[in-house]
Amino acid sequence: MTANPSLAAVGELTPTDMLRAVINIGNPVLAAGDADGGPRGVSVDLARELARRLGKPLQMKVVTTAAMSVDAVKSGGIDIAFIAIDPVRAADMDFTAAYVLIEGGYMVPQGSSIRSNAEVDRKDLRVGVGAGSAYDLFLTRELKQAQIVRGPTSQAVLDMILAQRIDVAAGVKQQLEADARSAPGLRLLDGRFMVIQQAMATPKGRASGARYLAEFVEDVKASGFVASALQRHGIDGAAVAPAVQR
Repeated sequence: MTANPSLAAVGELTPTDMLRAVINIGNPVLAAGDADGGPRGVSVDLARELARRLGKPLQMKVVTTAAMSVDAVKSGGIDIAFIAIDPVRAADMDFTAAYVLIEGGYMVPQGSSIRSNAEVDRKDLRVGVGAGSAYDLFLTRELKQAQIVRGPTSQAVLDMILAQRIDVAAGVKQQLEADARSAPGLRLLDGRFMVIQQAMATPKGRASGARYLAEFVEDVKASGFVASALQRHGIDGAAVAPAVQR
């Protein structure tokens, strides 16, 4: 287990005397709403465990997209977030190493001629993504010919492909698999186009807090806490990230 947090780390992670965490229930690998309307999932378990170690109460802000999580961090009203690592986002927050690796995949209509990930970057194709998501940021850099069409949520992207306003939907592979099961006429392409490195983050300028948060993530990976949380919540298609070599 990590050493007890320093007073500086506690102060920086809980400046209002409570740990304020943003929880994205739009990514089913991380969290979802429970029967009582509250959030549950791996990120919720991690937030609760961190609050316990800091000796402070936990306050959770529930959002439905990664972009909303980023905005919550930028607003200054949040102390920790569960967000995929990306260099664009690093301007506003300090990331830990990844605690979970998630695959990004493509989904197309059954009748599409597209059979592989390599065929997606064509000038005649429209690729739908959730605005501000990790795969939006990644594909904005990587796709050279295909047109990116942004929807506000993953549900909006599903609606776009069903309405034939896009040719390919990009997103978290597990969510796309669920979409394909619920909406006949869609299929996933084999493989993945990226690995999403899901990490914890805290706003810039909290050096002691960021160091402790990084140590916390390494500890919960090594102790089996993350693996147990994935199993407890029935999460398939995600893996515990490897330890950082010191």
